[in-house]
Amino acid sequence: MKWEELTSPKLGAIDRNTPVVLNIGAIEQHGGHLPLVTDALIGRHFTDRIDAALGEEVLVVPQIPICCSHHHMDFPGTLTVRHETLLAYLTDVLESIVAHGFRNIVLFNSHGGNLAIGQVALEKFGNAHPEVEIFMLTWWRIAAEALAELQESEFGGIGHACEFETSLVQLIAPDLIDPAAQIDQLAIHAFEWAAADLLRAPRASHHQTMHQLTNGTGVSGCSSKASALKGQAISDVVTRAAVDMLRDIARSNAEPADPG
Repeated sequence: MKWEELTSPKLGAIDRNTPVVLNIGAIEQHGGHLPLVTDALIGRHFTDRIDAALGEEVLVVPQIPICCSHHHMDFPGTLTVRHETLLAYLTDVLESIVAHGFRNIVLFNSHGGNLAIGQVALEKFGNAHPEVEIFMLTWWRIAAEALAELQESEFGGIGHACEFETSLVQLIAPDLIDPAAQIDQLAIHAFEWAAADLLRAPRASHHQTMHQLTNGTGVSGCSSKASALKGQAISDVVTRAAVDMLRDIARSNAEPADPG
């Protein structure tokens, strides 16, 4: 169910144990070949698939498309807000959801720059509302093992405007891609122990802007390995994982039946 498409009485009648899903995305550069809407587009794709799969078992809130992308601001078109701004806005939205009695909140993340502040929001809101279960699902993490089996590129081939993101956009909105501008560019890490990609975390964190990380290209990965067929496979494994998790959340927090 889509929150905004319901009437007020219909929303008022929904089981308050129903998981409420909110996508946090990004509007930012994705190299020369992918659109600025890539992260938000992918986030909407997954929440639409979750909605189609679960129907009345889930409630999807309108996404927050512009989030934390300051590290992309060297490139034209990127939109961003401060971490403090996103935290305040996101918290206010969550407070509204909880005020209507919902107890299971799921942040569905589709942008790497939201990971840190998303975790802060999770902990801050969770501590303030012990009666609420709050989770964050990031699409490339929730099915990491299955996604690793789909990767054809070497380490670093999945990162940003990469094999995986390009495959998903080829599936979702191929008309928004400029194939002539596709390049392969592995991330440039100043320290080997800070190297990472979507599926493999670094041993330590090191701040670099996307301009520094990508030698000014805005690309971290191998889009040459992308295909719409792979995009469908990625979409399927991530959707299955998300649906399973959401059903687990609903079951584990369901109120026990009245024995009377």
